[in-house]
Amino acid sequence: MLATLAPSKDEKPTLSPDKDTCAASPVVRGAAEAAGIDYSRLVYPYIDKEVSLATPIPVERLCQLTQVTRAGFYRWRDAPPAVDADMDPRDDIQRIALESSCYGRRRVAAELRRRGWVVNHKRVHRIMREDNLLCLRKRKFVVMTTDSKHSRPIYPNLAANIELTGIDQLWVADITYIRLETEFVYLAVVLDAYSRRVIGWALDRTLEDDLTIAALRMALRSRSPGPGLVHHSDRGVQYASQDYTDLLKERKIDIGMSAKGNPYDNAKCESFDQKRRRVDGLSGDKSNCAAMPVVKTLKYEEVHRQEYRSIEEARASIEHFLMKVYNQKRLHSALGYCSPAEFERSLVPPSPENRAS
Repeated sequence: MLATLAPSKDEKPTLSPDKDTCAASPVVRGAAEAAGIDYSRLVYPYIDKEVSLATPIPVERLCQLTQVTRAGFYRWRDAPPAVDADMDPRDDIQRIALESSCYGRRRVAAELRRRGWVVNHKRVHRIMREDNLLCLRKRKFVVMTTDSKHSRPIYPNLAANIELTGIDQLWVADITYIRLETEFVYLAVVLDAYSRRVIGWALDRTLEDDLTIAALRMALRSRSPGPGLVHHSDRGVQYASQDYTDLLKERKIDIGMSAKGNPYDNAKCESFDQKRRRVDGLSGDKSNCAAMPVVKTLKYEEVHRQEYRSIEEARASIEHFLMKVYNQKRLHSALGYCSPAEFERSLVPPSPENRAS
């Protein structure tokens, strides 16, 4: 008990403090404050428990013993249940984190705003940190150099000064490797530089030009490009092969290649100016940078999180990621946090007069 009754013959029964409790109160308060704990809110539940007993000690005496105020205790007891202001957005944040575990705070905040929430990335970061929902750490991105030591024709860099105003004006092609359980396979992609949409891809065990031709044929089947389209790639032998360039020329597509240089310069070319829709950094010794974001995203968000046992398993998983996730769902900061498919749907179709001109 915090106090004991000490009646005498001549006086009415009164309460006398428990000496141990009185001595302990300052010590407990000091320890609570040192630990960053609100001492009063630590004590109030115990006072509330004592006053609910069959033979309760008066609240006034309990507050004296524990060195808290009665008013503070009554405010605590009569206060309405606290409501977590972050409860509803927290639920959506957890759902988004489960669906897209590689999303950082900015993309999660953008997705919340698309769902009707008014939040900023700082609040989202705090909630994600509290719930241990920070995105997965990215692995180091390893670049494989392109074999440009060949005698086939090299084409000039046509993409360096292009001002993009719509889709099917600049296609960018690239190749990367995919690690399987017992071997490496190779992925070729074709990207529309304006909308960031993957329009063609192919996966195979070979680095011959059959791989890149298969990706290009898929892109040609999915689009109907008009005159003036530029196809940009590195100087790799696959893109300089006669079969590949003949297919481009047959479809009246202009061919451009980046200058020979250090492939690590591609890392400088990951940004995309949304306002001007200009592809920057494609001149000089920087090769094929417009296709790098999709390759890096694929590695970080799909390949490095999987253990493919066969090329068939890899092909099915990569197809789902590129076609269903990357193109349809993933938010791209360069597109105002829209997916490539959503961004293309938002484009205003050209008028007949502009199309004719």
